[in-house]
Amino acid sequence: MLNQEEIALKDILLAEEVCTEDQILEVEAEHEESGKPFGALLKNFGIISEENLLELIATNLGTEVIDLLQQDIEQDVVEMIDGDVVRSHGIFPVYWDGYTLTIVAKNPLNYELPEELRFILDKDVIVAVAKPDQIDTFVEKYYPQDVGSVHDMLADMDVDFTDEDAEEDGGEEAIANETPIIKFVDVILAQAIKDQASDVHFEPFEKEFKIRYRIDGALYEMPKPPQNLAVPIISRVKIMSGLNISEKRKPQDGRIQLKVAGKPIDLRVSTLPTAYGESVVLRVLDRSVVNLDLDVLGIGEDILDVVRKMVHLPNGIFIVTGPTGSGKTTTLYSALKEVNTIDDKILTAEDPVEYDIEGIIQLPINSAVGMTFAKALRAFLRQDPDRIMLGEIRDIETARMAIQASLTGHFVFSTLHTNDAAGAVTRLIDMGVEPFLITSSLVGVLGQRLIRRVCKNCQVGFVPTDDDLKLLNLERKDIGDREFVYGKGCSLCNETGYKGRKSIVELLTMDNALRQLTTEKAPTIVIKEKARELGMRTLREDGVRSILNGETTMEEVLKYT
Repeated sequence: MLNQEEIALKDILLAEEVCTEDQILEVEAEHEESGKPFGALLKNFGIISEENLLELIATNLGTEVIDLLQQDIEQDVVEMIDGDVVRSHGIFPVYWDGYTLTIVAKNPLNYELPEELRFILDKDVIVAVAKPDQIDTFVEKYYPQDVGSVHDMLADMDVDFTDEDAEEDGGEEAIANETPIIKFVDVILAQAIKDQASDVHFEPFEKEFKIRYRIDGALYEMPKPPQNLAVPIISRVKIMSGLNISEKRKPQDGRIQLKVAGKPIDLRVSTLPTAYGESVVLRVLDRSVVNLDLDVLGIGEDILDVVRKMVHLPNGIFIVTGPTGSGKTTTLYSALKEVNTIDDKILTAEDPVEYDIEGIIQLPINSAVGMTFAKALRAFLRQDPDRIMLGEIRDIETARMAIQASLTGHFVFSTLHTNDAAGAVTRLIDMGVEPFLITSSLVGVLGQRLIRRVCKNCQVGFVPTDDDLKLLNLERKDIGDREFVYGKGCSLCNETGYKGRKSIVELLTMDNALRQLTTEKAPTIVIKEKARELGMRTLREDGVRSILNGETTMEEVLKYT
């Protein structure tokens, strides 16, 4: 549903004949489906540029477009408005002429804004127009936010919440919107993003309420809030993500879009009813942290060269395999970015779309309305694509269609949930795919795991014992005089000894010998041994390479291979 400001913008566009009713309906549908800002979609659909849109709004409001980069902002003007007011209303003060304060607003079509600000500031206010990104940047610069720490917030928390409060009409929502709860959740999210957490877990138990961050694949517990705050804190998260706070019996999914320190952050929210309340997990998608580049994944140069040749082939199927959280999607995105050129049309079907890539058409899978991977792929083939990415091959229908697409001149990227590269071949056969279809379409399978990198700031070398070498199937002569490393722990890595992650991989390249084994429906272990004979380095062997290169520890490699 469009909000009040978006409806006003829609009316302006139609009145000025900038677009047709049908075009607006398309944008509305995409806005409803993806949650992307209405204004940004107008630009993406080629209806109007950001500059022309701002001019159009300013003309209709009888105001002007201000380029903040060209303004000399005086400190006296900044101090006229409190930082909380600036952030909550999405505004920034520009100048004061002695009688009237001119501000720019991210939502200038909010007709109630001037009156609200006049009441808060006791001054006449003129609302002008500026680029939203500029407003965010200037707010961060002139009103830096000291979010404090989780410890500080817990010490200051003074919210008395009981079960009786929740039962009152609107009581739960009222408590969730109290300032201490809002600030506490803001601090939790800001700290998670600062620590580059991939997930935030809110977990109610019988006698305690836990908050945990997943950083570099490992979970770390935060200081525990009082148990009676579980309901208002979780309700606050649900309000932020547009979920129904009164529905506690069914799982719900939502999303939160916010800016922290000027960076756009997308949070995917999932709720799950449990015996002691709702468990909520937030997946943090910070586009500024992920570098979608094959060169930075930690894959060996020899394997990387082969992968690059594979993904540039005109047709075939390339599969990345591994358990959940092994970095499959990041590897596929990086491969897509590698082949994303002006002369190739690329379509993706994902569940969900995690990162927007310029120049690639991305479709979110929505089983609730019947938009499955198989249905998306069927529609894709009528769109004249060169390359297609399917988030996952889940069933025989999708597998057969992916193969059909590759046999008709398309290159298909996808993932499978198997433990190793060889397992992908037998998994497809188990699904019911005919072996001759696999041998004629599959070009390669990349098995993958993510392991933690040793913190460079506190790493220490040591000589491994014979027992250490035995665990890795190594002999003393295999390592020469090279040392193993581990991290002592420091402030830079939160005393963990690890900072960041890298991929370890095994690449199975389909050749005549492996095609013959596939045709014979050979078991996984036979295919794997033949691939090793032909030169495939296994996940364990690639992990040992990372140990000897001083990138990770033997504990990490033994844990994941």
